[in-house]
Amino acid sequence: MSFNILADGFNAASFEPATKSYDLIPDGWYEALIIDSETKPTKAGTGHYLQLTLEITEGEHKGRYVWDRLNLDNPNETAVAIAQETLASICHAIGVLEPKETEELHDKPLVMRVGVQPAKGEYKESNVVKGYRAAETKTARKAAPKAKAAPVALSEPDDELPF
Repeated sequence: MSFNILADGFNAASFEPATKSYDLIPDGWYEALIIDSETKPTKAGTGHYLQLTLEITEGEHKGRYVWDRLNLDNPNETAVAIAQETLASICHAIGVLEPKETEELHDKPLVMRVGVQPAKGEYKESNVVKGYRAAETKTARKAAPKAKAAPVALSEPDDELPF
């Protein structure tokens, strides 16, 4: 028995057609938030990776998603070292140095460097995350308030002064 998802009717006239392009995001730095995280088994089944979903929050590509995969449990020690360094970059960027749960990484502003990975074999070119850094906070962008001069200690009048 098949299920007809359109059985209740669909009227395309009730909706605006999609106009957003989902072309590759150009190489560059983008303000973002980690909005989701999930641990998944590796393709070979010999380890696990942490998949992060990041949403761009500013500029022309606001609302677009990019995914990063950190091989934190893998027989390849180099892959694990790279993943640990990347996770450390994220933690420093968001100010959470000892997370106990991946959700602690969510919804904190950071800046990610997006690159374009060339096509390889059966895979088309795609976006990859190439680095992270701390986001400027709104308060950090404002001019710092001028420091007030330190109060001067008042002393007793000196009778020897000529005025």
